Amino acid sequence: MAGTVKIKTGRVVSTKMQKTVIVAVESRRPHPLYKHTVRMTKRFKAHDENNDCHEGDLVRIAETRPLSKEKRWRVLEILRHDEALVVSQQIRTEQTVQDALETLGGTTAGGEA
Repeated sequence: MAGTVKIKTGRVVSTKMQKTVIVAVESRRPHPLYKHTVRMTKRFKAHDENNDCHEGDLVRIAETRPLSKEKRWRVLEILRHDEALVVSQQIRTEQTVQDALETLGGTTAGGEA
């Protein structure tokens, strides 16, 4: 059965697995009773062959054959890298290292005095 391939666009929320990313796809639907527009988020596990995706990236995914128990999507392309998130993670890492060095330096100097 040659049907159309489903394609979705979403944001990468996790890259903790090898060659797999979790993509959150947001949609808006009217509430069945109150008719208020409700934002719904669905998470898909997608195959990322080269581990190119990072958290915060905007990606396009396509439905494919089952690749594992829960993985049925693959990353087609990265539409936009989230540079601000990458920079903030680097700054946070540098601050953690500096805090650790100050703590070690402070305890050593305080212990000797």
